[in-house]
Amino acid sequence: MASLRDIKSRITSTKKTSQITKAMQMVSASKMARAEMNAKAFVPYMEKIQEVVASVALGSKDVTHPMLVSRPVKKTGYLVITSDRGLAGAYNSNVIRLVNNKIQERHKSNDEFAIIAIGRIGRDFFKKRGYNVIESVLGVPDQPSFSDIKDMANKAVSLFSDEAYDELYLYYNHYVSAIQQDVTESKVLPLTDIGQSSKLTSYEFEPSAEEILEVLLPQYAESLIYGALLDGKASEHAARMTAMKSATDNAKELINNLTLSYNRARQAAITQEITEIVGGAAALE
Repeated sequence: MASLRDIKSRITSTKKTSQITKAMQMVSASKMARAEMNAKAFVPYMEKIQEVVASVALGSKDVTHPMLVSRPVKKTGYLVITSDRGLAGAYNSNVIRLVNNKIQERHKSNDEFAIIAIGRIGRDFFKKRGYNVIESVLGVPDQPSFSDIKDMANKAVSLFSDEAYDELYLYYNHYVSAIQQDVTESKVLPLTDIGQSSKLTSYEFEPSAEEILEVLLPQYAESLIYGALLDGKASEHAARMTAMKSATDNAKELINNLTLSYNRARQAAITQEITEIVGGAAALE
């Protein structure tokens, strides 16, 4: 049985840990609220740009663009969004597991795919396993702006245009609520899933549709990546808040159990001391 000093030391250290996890929970809750607002505020822009792209691309029968056409797949690109830090529960492991399983199912060699990683956790995981990580972005702020990933998003789209890979998949955690984040796979390129908008807005545009799409389609693809990053950041803060709340609750439960053990050990020590005193007094009589 542990000594009173050992139990008291564990209680003290656990209390300090619970104070840290409680503070991290409150910080993550604050960040999550702002990240959720950012993600929701970006949705109207995404809906509008998708509506414009669909109107221009599908409104003219003779309009074609390489980003709208599927081609034989020789190499696949994977853009994976994780965090730079841990302590977020299963936030990172769920995304990494899905990507790793898809790679194992679809490919037989590393030459058949390339990975673009946002976040240190995902970058380190794939590099340690010898996967082909062609680009990585680390240190993305908790409330990212488009300028933070502009170069990476532009390069991801340019690599598709240059036929470095023939399709690009995006993996991230979709924010549903503070207690639910769903791992999501979406196909970014080619843009074959643009459906006709239900809105009947008609657009008049100059110059030609081809010239407009040449500028608009890369911006749309980059916006898909940025929107996923905002969504992923909200999920990250929610997952970390939930994980820290669970850690705080577990610490409180452990403190209660240790306090009970401490009181029992202290009572046993007191009882033993009384027994020794009474025994000593009886021996002197």
